[in-house]
Amino acid sequence: MRANRKLWAAATICLTATLALTGCGKGDDKPADPFAGLSADAIADKAVEATKNVTALHMKGNFADEGEEMTVDIAVDDKDNCKGSLENPKGGKADIIGTGGTAYMKGDDAFWKTTMGGEDSSEETGAISTLLNGRWMKMPAGEDGPGAFCDLKSITEDMDKEQPRKGLTREADAEVDGTPAAVLKGKPEKDGETSTVYIAKDSAKPYILRVVTTGGDEPGTVTLSDFDKPVEAAAPPADQVMDMEALMKAGAGS
Repeated sequence: MRANRKLWAAATICLTATLALTGCGKGDDKPADPFAGLSADAIADKAVEATKNVTALHMKGNFADEGEEMTVDIAVDDKDNCKGSLENPKGGKADIIGTGGTAYMKGDDAFWKTTMGGEDSSEETGAISTLLNGRWMKMPAGEDGPGAFCDLKSITEDMDKEQPRKGLTREADAEVDGTPAAVLKGKPEKDGETSTVYIAKDSAKPYILRVVTTGGDEPGTVTLSDFDKPVEAAAPPADQVMDMEALMKAGAGS
């Protein structure tokens, strides 16, 4: 009986004293919202600034650029290292390695043909594809084209310029690969394009985790992960590399 009275007394004290704060039993374990009191636009600003300062990231997804579709899976860091692949939905895949400010790409036959000319590729395109068979194409990492995927600064600068941060609305929270995320949706553009961004619910590291673009001319979904994780990459053997300048000369018939 004495034990029962003690148990009852303890339960009574627990219920009458700050139940919500101390919790008797499980209580409410829902974490506080790190963005409480912030507008959707302010949350987007915090996310862009945080993501701009990462030293590395892994980018995976699909997108369209000027009507050309591509699937990307690349890790890149601020030491000019990158490693990953590109796929053309029309056919073919290419591996990419970047180190020391230079990027190297090795595609299969289908990739070069679909990228440079499609099924009805010219004799010149066929010659280039044959020349590159089993070889890595060397190109400056910071240039437009595939080499740009190996330039972290360029990637984050583009994100800073292109990510909508005005007139956003906060939707219901979600998860991205198990990470709680705030979901912000932008207003439709004139061409019908709408952007939705998923931001980690982390007050210290509110990184952009995913961007989904629908409508317009450049739809796609890109997921970011492995923030600040260094990338290990090494240049391919010299005898397996074809310099772009030499390639262009060969294509011109010189």
